[in-house]
Amino acid sequence: MRETITPRRALQMVVIAAIALTFLLPLYWLTISALRPEEDIFRYLNPFGPWTLLPNRLTFENITELWSGSFSRAIANSLVVALVTVIAGLMVCAPAAFALAVIDFPGRSAIFTAMIVSFLIPFDAIAVPLYSIMRGFNLQNSYAGLILPGIGNGLAIFLLRQFFQGIPKDLREAAMVDGMGWFQIFWNIYLPLSKPALISAALIMFIFQWQAYLWPLLIAPSNDMKVAAVALAQFSSAYNVSFGLIFAGAMFLSLIPMLIFVFFQQYFTNSVAATGSKE
Repeated sequence: MRETITPRRALQMVVIAAIALTFLLPLYWLTISALRPEEDIFRYLNPFGPWTLLPNRLTFENITELWSGSFSRAIANSLVVALVTVIAGLMVCAPAAFALAVIDFPGRSAIFTAMIVSFLIPFDAIAVPLYSIMRGFNLQNSYAGLILPGIGNGLAIFLLRQFFQGIPKDLREAAMVDGMGWFQIFWNIYLPLSKPALISAALIMFIFQWQAYLWPLLIAPSNDMKVAAVALAQFSSAYNVSFGLIFAGAMFLSLIPMLIFVFFQQYFTNSVAATGSKE
C-alpha cells in the first residue's frame, strides 16, 4: 500500500530539500569555480544573473596547472599522514578505550577526566610547546613529526569507550569463564562487535590530519614534506592570488573526505547514536 503524502508532509519535504540545497550550494560554487577560467570566477557576481551559477565556459586549465606543480606531492603527503595516523591511532586508541570502559583499576576516572579535558583544549594552544618537544627529538620535516600528535586522539578514545560500555557484560563474563584473558576478550569479542565505532574513530582521526594546517606549517615547512592544506594556502601571497588554483585545490581537498564520509556515513551515524545512549 502506497503511503499517502499529506500537505504537511509535502511541506516538510520541500523545506528539507531547500535546506539540503543550501548546504550543497557552496560545494557547487566551489566546483564550477574550479572549472571556470580564472578571469570568469568573479565576473558574474554583480549583478547576480543566470551566468553566476551556470558557467558559460568550462576548462580544465586550473586542474591541469594544479597537478603539474608540487600540489600532487602535497596530496600524497596528506594521504600518507592521514592513513598512517588512522592505522596507528586505532592501535593506540582502541586498547586505551577498552581499558577505560571494561577494566577496573585505580585512577581510571581521573585518567578518563584528563582525557576529556585533553580534546576540549584547542590544539593551537599547545602547538608551540609541542613543537619544542618535537624539535628536541629532531623530528622536523619528517612523517613522524606530522603523525605522532594525531595518534592519541581523545575524541576517538571517548567514542570507542562509550561504545564498548554498551556491549553486554555477559559476553565478557562468559569469556572469562572459558579462560580468556583481557587481550583475547578485546580481540575476539569487543573488536568484532565495534565495527561502526572503529570506522567512526578512523574518520575522526583522518579528518583531523587531513584538514590540519597550523601543525604541518610549524613542523614540516620544507617543500618535500608540505601537506595539501599548506600547499593550498601558498597559492595566495601578498602580491598575487591564484583564485583558479585555490578553487581547484579546495575542490580536491573537499572531495576526498566527502567521498569517504558518504561511503561510511551509515557506520558513523550508528556509532554516534549508540554513543549518545550510554551513561
